Amino acid sequence: MTFTATRSYGILLVEDDAADAMLIQDALLERPSEHTITQVEDGVAALHHLNDPARPHPDLILMDLNMPRMNGRELLAVLKADQVLKAIPVVVLTTSAAPDDVSAAYQGHANAYITKPVNLDDFVSAVQSIDTFFLDTAARVPREGKPGF
Repeated sequence: MTFTATRSYGILLVEDDAADAMLIQDALLERPSEHTITQVEDGVAALHHLNDPARPHPDLILMDLNMPRMNGRELLAVLKADQVLKAIPVVVLTTSAAPDDVSAAYQGHANAYITKPVNLDDFVSAVQSIDTFFLDTAARVPREGKPGF
């Protein structure tokens, strides 16, 4: 199946591991869809980015769970408690397959939870499946003065 994207979207990648961040960005950039990818290293940096009035909100947040300063669990709770930010879909992409982490992420209203595969090809496929899923299912939340998709 050939997939051709007709819309572009912005991704906020919250990932403290430089190698994983590079792999995720490379996997997304191999897709035919158009992305704007901004990477920050932890939840504190993500909130600074999201609360900066000069920056547009991303259409999707892709984040790890295990990060310094503010981890993904804490960030997810802050995002989903915020009246504006809670509308942004969040995908957790992490090495943890612990049932408690999976359950907590979904109870915290994550839109998806994906375990990072160790195999590089599987890792790329997992990241690209996020891209396909988002483009096939997500509806962009309209912003003031700007229409959605």
